[in-house]
Amino acid sequence: MAKRISLREYQEGVVARLKSAAATAQVNTRLGIRIGQDNWLVDLADVAEVMPVPPVSPLPLSQPWFKGVANMRGNLVSVSDLSAFFGGAALIASPLARLVLLHPKHILHSAVLVERMLGLKHLSDLSVDDTSHPRASTVYRDAAGQRWLALDVAALASDPGFLQAGQ
Repeated sequence: MAKRISLREYQEGVVARLKSAAATAQVNTRLGIRIGQDNWLVDLADVAEVMPVPPVSPLPLSQPWFKGVANMRGNLVSVSDLSAFFGGAALIASPLARLVLLHPKHILHSAVLVERMLGLKHLSDLSVDDTSHPRASTVYRDAAGQRWLALDVAALASDPGFLQAGQ
């Protein structure tokens, strides 16, 4: 005979299993983005929002990689071109470009401009590569041999060069 369980206990069990599954999925899943010529991975916990690029107002006397500020639902957000900040070519505007708003736990009202989104990538599908990159915390390779660089948002947000957008 099957054990009787109350509806409340059943629902609590389902909620607990869903939370556990979501936590595991977030630990192993990264957001794939294209910055310049490289594929990057960003931890989902470091991203507050991804959106199409709104109008950006340039600011005088700022670094070339600092694109300006954008109004996002009444808040002014600083917009930085990561490709140019990393020493590459400046991003050319396209319909595929996106603004990645960084999580406020790292830096308030800051977004980075990326060339395009590449979808979600599971770390279990990637292998760690023994090469290094000056801006990446880890370098990975996928089954097709493509290189993926892990972006450390906390290190970026505390980089004195990134914080000093003025000339």
